[in-house]
Amino acid sequence: MNLYYIPASCSLCPHIVINELGLEVELIKVDYTTHKTESDANYFDVNSFGYVPALEIEKGKVLREGPAIVQYLADLKPERKLVPANGTFERYQLQEWLSFLTSEIHKGYIPLLYARLAGKYVDTAKPKLERRYEWINEQLADRLYLMGDSFSVADAYLFALTGWGQASWLKSYYQADIHFDNLDNLRAWYERVRERPAVQKALEAENLI
Repeated sequence: MNLYYIPASCSLCPHIVINELGLEVELIKVDYTTHKTESDANYFDVNSFGYVPALEIEKGKVLREGPAIVQYLADLKPERKLVPANGTFERYQLQEWLSFLTSEIHKGYIPLLYARLAGKYVDTAKPKLERRYEWINEQLADRLYLMGDSFSVADAYLFALTGWGQASWLKSYYQADIHFDNLDNLRAWYERVRERPAVQKALEAENLI
């Protein structure tokens, strides 16, 4: 399998999951300005939308959305328990988290990342994203990870996204104008996830340390 990625983007999530599972997957870096790989291949031939991640399972068989990719990967090794079993209530809770992170957090960053183009819309989008993070901070008050005591693919996704914001306790990769210094539970969670060997390996491979 091939994982197409851009350093520090949301593709960091499946990269972490791959490391957690110990899967043999080739990492293929994409230039976000040219949409070319390091071998000068046209990434649009893999994903016509041009964004990452994309997981090429075999020639012509590609998954293009992060939440689907990480569930597919985790289901390859169910014994690692990065996702609950299919058909259980906990699996739907995981999917709820992934949907929330996609629609409310991931997409919530877009106006902040393109603030000049977004204009006054930032004045609406930023407080909304702040409230979403405050809610996450509340959920983490009595649990180690988003789903409870065990790390899941949802934690990998939130970790990748949180690195786009700013705080004294994280290295910001996109410098989005949102600050997390007052979110103590988020900080404890972030530092806990960052120390995982699989996360450190992904950060090192993407030159993010």
